[in-house]
Amino acid sequence: MDHFSISETTKYIGDKVKICGWVNSRRDHGKIIFIDLRDRSGLIQVVFIPKDKETYKLANELRPEWIVSLEGTINERPKNMINKELETGHVEMLAEKIEILNQSETPPFEITSDKEMKEDVRLKYRYLDLRRDRMKNNIIFRHKAIKYIRDYLDKLGFLEIETPILTKSTPEGARDFLVPSRLHHGKFYALPQAPQQLKQILMVAGVEKYFQIARCFRDEDQRGDRQPEFTQLDLEMSFTSQKEILNLTEKLMIEITEKLAKKKLTFKPFKVLTYDEAIKKYKTDKPDLRKNKNDPNEICFVWVVDWPMFEWNKDEKRWDPMHHIFTAPKKEYLKFLEKNPEKIRSWQHDLVCNGYEVGGGSIRNHNPETQRKIFKLVGLKDKEIDEKFGHLLTAFKYGVPPHGGIAPGIDRLIMIWRNEPNIREVMAFPKTGDGRDLMMDAPSEVEPKQLKELGIKINK
Repeated sequence: MDHFSISETTKYIGDKVKICGWVNSRRDHGKIIFIDLRDRSGLIQVVFIPKDKETYKLANELRPEWIVSLEGTINERPKNMINKELETGHVEMLAEKIEILNQSETPPFEITSDKEMKEDVRLKYRYLDLRRDRMKNNIIFRHKAIKYIRDYLDKLGFLEIETPILTKSTPEGARDFLVPSRLHHGKFYALPQAPQQLKQILMVAGVEKYFQIARCFRDEDQRGDRQPEFTQLDLEMSFTSQKEILNLTEKLMIEITEKLAKKKLTFKPFKVLTYDEAIKKYKTDKPDLRKNKNDPNEICFVWVVDWPMFEWNKDEKRWDPMHHIFTAPKKEYLKFLEKNPEKIRSWQHDLVCNGYEVGGGSIRNHNPETQRKIFKLVGLKDKEIDEKFGHLLTAFKYGVPPHGGIAPGIDRLIMIWRNEPNIREVMAFPKTGDGRDLMMDAPSEVEPKQLKELGIKINK
């Protein structure tokens, strides 16, 4: 007999079915044993009576988190025993056959408890933490949100294209995670901080509409809303405008917020502020404009546009890009490129939600000469430019269309939609605040043989 999910049992009242799952709890009332059986879809009460001696004997051995297979008849519960808080609260199974599939040691914390627990314990035993309703529902919502994104963009003619994880180290802001090459001693791959250059090259290739649910890696100090590896919706279009990018992104965010997250929006359409307006009025480029900040059901998206192109780096005595070096300056400000870069305004756009930056993008610079000037302005010499970005500038020589895009952070958005305090609560296997994986015990040392093959020597 094939087994049914627990949520399906409500369709089979009076029928004999088979279900499998974890023992959520057990109660003895006189000679009758009750257990709540749990699978991903829900919970059902199972009744064992002494009439069937073998089944009753095995039921007497059951403990929380044991995994069992049960066969029995689905019956309506008595009206005074209905649990209205459960989807399956009006039915129960009268067990006729039981098979213990596996036992469990006593977990280090209660799976059914909503009590706050030490995060290091939760992360060490993440597979147990993910059994809890809160975490299970976060992961299910994440799946649904990503599927919604894929379906939405597919209907608009976007192609989902995977870009390499092993790529080239380039100076784009945060530190790269480096991967040594065994076959080419002294040379390294880098894990991508974002697929920025590759998606621009895809525009050169004539793809026109690209997206990817992209894994990104940054070796930086950790905070509650940051991780060494994270996920973003990477999106790029040819022959586009800032208005088109904002409208497309806004519609997607509205649909997920209202249809999936079941939240209410402060502004629809989203409020648009210039960078100068945000700083002058709210003293931040990430303003939280919710009407009631105690209501974390209110979702407030704000666009921040018209950003300065550069900011002065006092330590390095150079100009740094406010966004990244591939952002296009607005044409009317190009005259300031040589002598007054602080006056230049760019085509950058940031998406802010409830005081968090949840996405950034821009219209890109598709002029190779202007791009080279910007590389020089941020302190790169011609030789460095050719070594680090020669592939991009060469591609641009063969006809690059005007293009632009955006990269909303999926982890942060899910965190806000699910009303969680940090992104670790919406990731299946996150790292700790200092970048460690307590479950797998990573990062870890490797064997001397591996280091020798890579030509690496560790300085103690």
